[in-house]
Amino acid sequence: MSNWFITGVSTGLGRALALAALEAGDTVVGTVRSAEAASAFEALGDKAIGMVLDVTDAAAVAAVVDAAEARTGGLDFVVNNAGLGYTGAVEETPIADARALFDVNVWGALAVIQAALPHLRARRAGHIVNVGSISGMACWNGTAIYGASKFALDCIGRTLAQEVNPLGIKVTNVAPGGMRTEFAAARLLGAEPTISDYAETAHTARAVLTGHHGEEPSDPDLIAQAIVAAVTSSEPPLVLLLGNDALGYATREFEMLGGQFEAWKHLTTSVGAA
Repeated sequence: MSNWFITGVSTGLGRALALAALEAGDTVVGTVRSAEAASAFEALGDKAIGMVLDVTDAAAVAAVVDAAEARTGGLDFVVNNAGLGYTGAVEETPIADARALFDVNVWGALAVIQAALPHLRARRAGHIVNVGSISGMACWNGTAIYGASKFALDCIGRTLAQEVNPLGIKVTNVAPGGMRTEFAAARLLGAEPTISDYAETAHTARAVLTGHHGEEPSDPDLIAQAIVAAVTSSEPPLVLLLGNDALGYATREFEMLGGQFEAWKHLTTSVGAA
Protein backbone atom coordinates (compact mmCIF):
# COMPACT_ATOMS: atom_id res chain seq x y z
CA MET A 1 0.00 0.00 0.00
CA SER A 2 1.16 3.53 -0.77
CA ASN A 3 1.09 6.84 1.08
CA TRP A 4 -0.19 9.95 -0.70
CA PHE A 5 0.07 13.66 0.06
CA ILE A 6 -2.48 15.66 -1.94
CA THR A 7 -3.10 19.38 -1.63
CA GLY A 8 -6.64 20.70 -1.99
CA VAL A 9 -8.85 17.67 -1.35
CA SER A 10 -12.08 19.41 -0.36
CA THR A 11 -13.57 19.39 -3.86
CA GLY A 12 -12.90 18.69 -7.51
CA LEU A 13 -10.04 16.62 -8.83
CA GLY A 14 -8.20 16.67 -5.50
CA ARG A 15 -11.10 14.98 -3.76
CA ALA A 16 -11.62 12.55 -6.63
CA LEU A 17 -7.94 11.59 -6.56
CA ALA A 18 -8.00 11.15 -2.78
CA LEU A 19 -11.06 8.90 -3.06
CA ALA A 20 -9.43 6.83 -5.80
CA ALA A 21 -6.33 6.29 -3.66
CA LEU A 22 -8.39 5.47 -0.57
CA GLU A 23 -10.48 2.99 -2.54
CA ALA A 24 -7.23 1.29 -3.57
CA GLY A 25 -6.43 0.81 0.12
CA ASP A 26 -3.80 3.54 0.27
CA THR A 27 -3.29 6.16 2.97
CA VAL A 28 -4.00 9.76 1.97
CA VAL A 29 -2.89 12.92 3.74
CA GLY A 30 -5.10 15.59 2.26
CA THR A 31 -4.73 19.30 2.84
CA VAL A 32 -7.70 21.63 3.25
CA ARG A 33 -8.29 25.21 4.32
CA SER A 34 -10.21 24.70 7.60
CA ALA A 35 -10.48 22.42 10.61
CA GLU A 36 -14.06 21.60 9.66
CA ALA A 37 -12.96 20.46 6.20
CA ALA A 38 -10.18 18.38 7.76
CA SER A 39 -12.68 16.61 9.98
CA ALA A 40 -14.97 15.99 7.02
CA PHE A 41 -12.10 14.47 5.07
CA GLU A 42 -11.10 12.20 7.94
CA ALA A 43 -14.69 10.96 8.09
CA LEU A 44 -13.96 9.13 4.83
CA GLY A 45 -12.07 6.45 6.72
CA ASP A 46 -9.16 5.50 8.95
CA LYS A 47 -6.65 6.04 6.15
CA ALA A 48 -7.84 9.58 5.40
CA ILE A 49 -5.75 12.14 7.28
CA GLY A 50 -6.83 15.76 7.02
CA MET A 51 -4.37 18.61 7.59
CA VAL A 52 -5.08 22.33 7.45
CA LEU A 53 -2.76 24.20 5.12
CA ASP A 54 -2.47 27.45 3.22
CA VAL A 55 0.06 26.61 0.49
CA THR A 56 1.15 30.24 0.25
CA ASP A 57 2.72 29.91 3.73
CA ALA A 58 6.04 28.20 2.97
CA ALA A 59 6.89 27.60 6.64
CA ALA A 60 3.50 25.96 7.18
CA VAL A 61 4.00 23.83 4.07
CA ALA A 62 7.30 22.52 5.42
CA ALA A 63 5.76 21.73 8.81
CA VAL A 64 2.77 19.93 7.30
CA VAL A 65 4.88 17.86 4.91
CA ASP A 66 7.14 16.87 7.81
CA ALA A 67 4.06 15.92 9.86
CA ALA A 68 2.69 13.89 6.96
CA GLU A 69 5.99 12.04 6.71
CA ALA A 70 5.87 11.27 10.41
CA ARG A 71 2.22 10.13 10.36
CA THR A 72 2.63 7.83 7.36
CA GLY A 73 6.19 6.60 7.79
CA GLY A 74 7.11 8.03 4.40
CA LEU A 75 5.29 9.54 1.42
CA ASP A 76 5.27 7.72 -1.89
CA PHE A 77 3.26 10.23 -3.96
CA VAL A 78 3.27 14.00 -3.46
CA VAL A 79 0.55 15.71 -5.49
CA ASN A 80 0.39 19.43 -6.17
CA ASN A 81 -3.31 19.84 -6.87
CA ALA A 82 -4.36 23.01 -5.02
CA GLY A 83 -4.83 25.89 -7.42
CA LEU A 84 -6.96 28.81 -8.56
CA GLY A 85 -8.39 29.79 -11.93
CA TYR A 86 -8.41 33.26 -13.46
CA THR A 87 -9.68 34.96 -16.59
CA GLY A 88 -8.98 38.40 -18.00
CA ALA A 89 -7.06 40.18 -20.71
CA VAL A 90 -3.37 40.79 -20.07
CA GLU A 91 -4.00 44.56 -20.01
CA GLU A 92 -6.89 44.21 -17.56
CA THR A 93 -5.15 41.99 -15.01
CA PRO A 94 -3.88 43.85 -11.93
CA ILE A 95 -0.32 42.93 -11.06
CA ALA A 96 -1.52 42.16 -7.52
CA ASP A 97 -3.96 39.58 -8.93
CA ALA A 98 -1.24 37.98 -11.03
CA ARG A 99 1.08 37.76 -8.04
CA ALA A 100 -1.66 36.26 -5.86
CA LEU A 101 -2.39 33.61 -8.49
CA PHE A 102 1.30 32.70 -8.79
CA ASP A 103 1.53 32.55 -4.99
CA VAL A 104 -0.89 29.60 -5.06
CA ASN A 105 -0.34 27.94 -8.43
CA VAL A 106 3.46 28.25 -8.63
CA TRP A 107 5.12 29.25 -5.36
CA GLY A 108 2.76 27.08 -3.30
CA ALA A 109 3.54 24.07 -5.47
CA LEU A 110 7.26 24.85 -5.35
CA ALA A 111 7.12 25.02 -1.55
CA VAL A 112 5.56 21.55 -1.45
CA ILE A 113 8.21 20.18 -3.80
CA GLN A 114 11.05 21.69 -1.78
CA ALA A 115 9.59 20.42 1.49
CA ALA A 116 9.15 16.88 0.18
CA LEU A 117 12.45 16.43 -1.66
CA PRO A 118 14.75 15.98 1.36
CA HIS A 119 12.60 13.05 2.49
CA LEU A 120 12.38 11.53 -0.98
CA ARG A 121 16.11 11.98 -1.59
CA ALA A 122 16.91 10.25 1.69
CA ARG A 123 14.91 7.20 0.54
CA ARG A 124 15.99 7.46 -3.11
CA ALA A 125 12.33 6.95 -3.96
CA GLY A 126 9.05 8.78 -4.44
CA HIS A 127 6.95 10.43 -7.10
CA ILE A 128 5.96 14.09 -7.45
CA VAL A 129 2.77 14.76 -9.41
CA ASN A 130 1.94 18.27 -10.60
CA VAL A 131 -1.63 18.96 -11.67
CA GLY A 132 -1.43 21.56 -14.39
CA SER A 133 -3.78 22.30 -17.25
CA ILE A 134 -3.91 22.14 -21.01
CA SER A 135 -3.88 25.95 -20.70
CA GLY A 136 -0.28 25.50 -19.60
CA MET A 137 0.55 24.11 -23.04
CA ALA A 138 -1.93 25.71 -25.44
CA CYS A 139 -2.47 29.47 -25.19
CA TRP A 140 -6.06 30.70 -25.06
CA ASN A 141 -6.97 34.39 -25.05
CA GLY A 142 -8.37 35.51 -21.73
CA THR A 143 -6.38 32.95 -19.73
CA ALA A 144 -2.84 34.34 -20.05
CA ILE A 145 -2.07 34.71 -16.35
CA TYR A 146 -3.62 31.39 -15.37
CA GLY A 147 -1.93 29.69 -18.31
CA ALA A 148 1.38 31.35 -17.43
CA SER A 149 1.20 29.88 -13.93
CA LYS A 150 0.64 26.42 -15.39
CA PHE A 151 3.39 26.93 -18.01
CA ALA A 152 5.70 27.75 -15.09
CA LEU A 153 4.67 24.67 -13.12
CA ASP A 154 5.14 22.49 -16.21
CA CYS A 155 8.69 23.84 -16.67
CA ILE A 156 9.49 23.31 -13.00
CA GLY A 157 8.23 19.75 -13.15
CA ARG A 158 9.97 18.75 -16.37
CA THR A 159 13.25 20.30 -15.28
CA LEU A 160 12.93 18.73 -11.85
CA ALA A 161 12.56 15.34 -13.52
CA GLN A 162 16.01 15.75 -15.07
CA GLU A 163 17.51 16.70 -11.71
CA VAL A 164 16.01 13.93 -9.59
CA ASN A 165 15.85 10.99 -11.99
CA PRO A 166 19.36 9.81 -10.96
CA LEU A 167 18.13 9.92 -7.35
CA GLY A 168 15.31 7.45 -7.96
CA ILE A 169 12.56 10.09 -7.83
CA LYS A 170 9.94 10.34 -10.54
CA VAL A 171 7.92 13.33 -11.76
CA THR A 172 4.68 13.45 -13.72
CA ASN A 173 2.98 16.61 -14.97
CA VAL A 174 -0.73 16.15 -15.57
CA ALA A 175 -2.49 18.40 -18.10
CA PRO A 176 -6.27 17.89 -18.02
CA GLY A 177 -8.77 19.57 -20.28
CA GLY A 178 -12.20 20.61 -19.09
CA MET A 179 -13.55 18.66 -16.11
CA ARG A 180 -16.99 18.64 -14.51
CA THR A 181 -15.90 20.26 -11.25
CA GLU A 182 -16.62 23.57 -9.53
CA PHE A 183 -13.58 25.19 -11.19
CA ALA A 184 -15.70 27.36 -13.50
CA ALA A 185 -18.01 28.38 -10.69
CA ALA A 186 -16.67 28.90 -7.18
CA ARG A 187 -12.95 28.81 -8.05
CA LEU A 188 -12.80 31.08 -11.11
CA LEU A 189 -11.49 34.57 -10.38
CA GLY A 190 -11.50 37.39 -12.92
CA ALA A 191 -10.03 40.77 -13.76
CA GLU A 192 -11.98 43.89 -12.83
CA PRO A 193 -12.74 46.38 -14.27
CA THR A 194 -12.99 45.02 -17.80
CA ILE A 195 -12.17 46.82 -21.05
CA SER A 196 -14.81 46.67 -23.78
CA ASP A 197 -12.24 46.38 -26.58
CA TYR A 198 -11.61 42.79 -25.42
CA ALA A 199 -15.25 41.70 -25.56
CA GLU A 200 -14.72 39.52 -28.64
CA THR A 201 -11.37 38.07 -27.58
CA ALA A 202 -10.27 37.77 -23.95
CA HIS A 203 -13.77 38.02 -22.50
CA THR A 204 -14.96 34.98 -24.41
CA ALA A 205 -12.90 32.71 -22.14
CA ARG A 206 -15.01 33.48 -19.09
CA ALA A 207 -18.22 33.22 -21.10
CA VAL A 208 -17.22 29.78 -22.38
CA LEU A 209 -16.05 28.48 -19.01
CA THR A 210 -19.06 29.66 -17.03
CA GLY A 211 -21.58 29.12 -19.80
CA HIS A 212 -20.63 25.46 -20.16
CA HIS A 213 -20.17 24.76 -16.44
CA GLY A 214 -21.43 21.25 -15.80
CA GLU A 215 -21.03 20.31 -19.47
CA GLU A 216 -17.25 19.89 -19.51
CA PRO A 217 -16.15 16.81 -21.49
CA SER A 218 -14.24 14.90 -18.81
CA ASP A 219 -15.30 13.13 -15.62
CA PRO A 220 -13.02 14.00 -12.67
CA ASP A 221 -13.44 10.50 -11.21
CA LEU A 222 -12.18 8.95 -14.45
CA ILE A 223 -9.34 11.47 -14.58
CA ALA A 224 -8.38 10.53 -11.02
CA GLN A 225 -8.37 6.84 -11.94
CA ALA A 226 -6.22 7.61 -14.98
CA ILE A 227 -3.71 9.49 -12.83
CA VAL A 228 -3.47 6.60 -10.37
CA ALA A 229 -2.99 4.14 -13.24
CA ALA A 230 -0.29 6.30 -14.83
CA VAL A 231 1.79 7.04 -11.73
CA THR A 232 1.64 3.47 -10.43
CA SER A 233 2.77 2.01 -13.77
CA SER A 234 6.28 0.64 -14.21
CA GLU A 235 7.21 3.46 -16.61
CA PRO A 236 5.10 6.49 -15.63
CA PRO A 237 4.82 9.37 -18.11
CA LEU A 238 6.61 12.68 -17.69
CA VAL A 239 3.63 14.52 -19.23
CA LEU A 240 0.10 13.14 -19.23
CA LEU A 241 -2.65 14.79 -21.26
CA LEU A 242 -6.16 13.93 -20.06
CA GLY A 243 -9.23 14.43 -22.21
CA ASN A 244 -9.95 14.50 -25.92
CA ASP A 245 -10.06 18.29 -25.75
CA ALA A 246 -6.62 18.43 -24.13
CA LEU A 247 -5.19 16.24 -26.89
CA GLY A 248 -6.82 18.36 -29.59
CA TYR A 249 -5.65 21.69 -28.17
CA ALA A 250 -2.10 20.45 -27.62
CA THR A 251 -1.89 18.97 -31.11
CA ARG A 252 -3.13 22.20 -32.70
CA GLU A 253 -0.70 24.31 -30.65
CA PHE A 254 2.35 22.24 -31.52
CA GLU A 255 1.39 22.08 -35.19
CA MET A 256 1.13 25.88 -35.21
CA LEU A 257 4.54 26.22 -33.55
CA GLY A 258 6.07 23.74 -35.95
CA GLY A 259 4.72 25.76 -38.85
CA GLN A 260 6.22 28.94 -37.43
CA PHE A 261 9.59 27.27 -36.97
CA GLU A 262 9.59 26.03 -40.54
CA ALA A 263 8.35 29.30 -42.07
CA TRP A 264 11.08 31.33 -40.40
CA LYS A 265 13.90 28.78 -40.53
CA HIS A 266 15.73 30.90 -43.08
CA LEU A 267 16.17 33.63 -40.46
CA THR A 268 16.69 31.19 -37.60
CA THR A 269 19.69 29.71 -39.38
CA SER A 270 21.03 33.02 -40.70
CA VAL A 271 22.55 34.28 -37.47
CA GLY A 272 25.49 31.95 -37.03
CA ALA A 273 28.88 33.58 -36.73
CA ALA A 274 31.03 33.31 -39.85
